[in-house]
Amino acid sequence: MTEVKEQLIPVLQKCSLTDGMSEAEIRELLSLAQVRIRDYAKGDIVFYEGEVPHCIYILLAGEVHILKDTFSGRQIFLSEIAEAGDMFGEVYEVLEQPYDMYVEAVKPTRVLEIASRLLSFDAGGELTQSALLVQRNLMRIFARKAYFMAGKLKVLASGSLREKIVRFLFQHLGGDGCIELAVSREFLAAYLAVTRPSLSRELSAMQREGILAVDGKTIKVVDMERFEAYL
Repeated sequence: MTEVKEQLIPVLQKCSLTDGMSEAEIRELLSLAQVRIRDYAKGDIVFYEGEVPHCIYILLAGEVHILKDTFSGRQIFLSEIAEAGDMFGEVYEVLEQPYDMYVEAVKPTRVLEIASRLLSFDAGGELTQSALLVQRNLMRIFARKAYFMAGKLKVLASGSLREKIVRFLFQHLGGDGCIELAVSREFLAAYLAVTRPSLSRELSAMQREGILAVDGKTIKVVDMERFEAYL
């Protein structure tokens, strides 16, 4: 195994795709011919909309944005991948469906690409232990995604933007009445299917009305009775 791949083990130990795998099993995975490292410059496209998937991607360093263009040429931001160990593109690869969005590197970025054929018997022979563990973890990941989407549907089914915000925050509410957002405002706006300015205006209005106290990514419910009235 190359020295570069050896340095990836700490990153992959935090990745959901290799969850529960020992260092030896991760080394085995990295040694396979179907696994490779690729570097992208700022502005490079990792994959295009309409392209047929050929691998699963794990971010090693840098940041990528998941984007989609409208028919009029406007670019829509869907999500960001900025945490080393985060995975993307796996749903399309497993379902063998062309991408309906594209991914762009927004800074110098390094990714690990795991080829589709690693997870298949099509090439003949038996899967390695590391490949079998990756398959197991993929099933768990899809189960979590299904749970996540069920929660998102509850939020998006709300009538007003304020109701969407309250239902989203309620799902992440701590016992002390605080929410520590793990995502950016831009990501949250995309999740709620609204513009970032609209989201910011509504959060500011709720703060002026004494319902919330907003400090960066920390949000505290000040008036729980009025907050819960929007559920």
